[in-house]
Order: sequence, then structure tokens, then C-alpha cells
Amino acid sequence: MSVAAHVDQLKKKHEILSDAVEQAQRAPGIDDLEIADLKKQKLKLKEEISRLTN
Repeated sequence: MSVAAHVDQLKKKHEILSDAVEQAQRAPGIDDLEIADLKKQKLKLKEEISRLTN
């Protein structure tokens, strides 16, 4: 897999996590720790994307 294809795949995962965070924040009864975990995963993907594109 080329680096560009890998970056595209990471961007898609980041977008999916972003949507999941938004939905979780709107849903009643969702644990704050679960939201924080989603945000951490999203940040790790963003950092990986940044590392690969620089």
C-alpha cells in the first residue's frame, strides 16, 4: 500500500471517528470516558496523518 493510500484510509477513519464523537456528545447517557476515548483515537489518527504527510 502506498503512503498516499494509507493516508486516505486514515483520513476516512478520522472522519468516521469525528462523526461518532458528535453523535456520542448528543446522545443522553453516553459516558464521558467513552467520548474521551473516541477523541484520543481521533487525535492519534490526526497525528499519524500529520507525520506521514510532512
